[in-house]
Amino acid sequence: MKTRIKICGITRLEDGLAAARLGADAIGLVFYEPSPRAVTPEQARAIADVLPPFVTTVGLFVNAEAARVREVLAAVPLQMLQFHGDESPKFCSGFDRPFLKALRVRAGVDLLQCVKDFKCASGLLLDAWVEGMRGGTGATFDWSLVPRQLPLPVVLSGGLDPSNIQSAVRAVQPWAVDVSSGVESAKGIKDAAKIEAFINGVRNADL
Repeated sequence: MKTRIKICGITRLEDGLAAARLGADAIGLVFYEPSPRAVTPEQARAIADVLPPFVTTVGLFVNAEAARVREVLAAVPLQMLQFHGDESPKFCSGFDRPFLKALRVRAGVDLLQCVKDFKCASGLLLDAWVEGMRGGTGATFDWSLVPRQLPLPVVLSGGLDPSNIQSAVRAVQPWAVDVSSGVESAKGIKDAAKIEAFINGVRNADL
């Protein structure tokens, strides 16, 4: 099975184009102002407008008001949403878009119960638990905590980079992987060579 690849935290047109050219299946646009990778709807629209066909645009939110999500959707052609806060299943399902629910993984988190709670999700994005942070931490988690037979597609995130991606894909066998800080030269600035190395690592792990 081909592991899908999402490059998250895109802030520049050239980075979105590089990700698409190098083979990314999706890009992530962050609508969470405290993040160093946050974009405005205007910036996001400009990036989305230059992407080639079949590259999915994903909008990331953290405990946003429903009106804010709808404001972004009115301005940006997002195909999928990604929720990183304490959003309920009902809230996540209220925008006429498929969505991913992000979960921060540590010992004691019942992923099987989370699947039951969010059975309406298109998949679960599994990230590292770092106190007070909602992603983009560069931290990994214990991949053995991921049950082998979760009934929802798994998007593996958290501290992935070109040096560990093959091990991660082989250990977890996720539906997709999500990377942000692991392919950057600075916060919010992607490095095309690192993106290429990351994608090559995923493809080699799939062999």
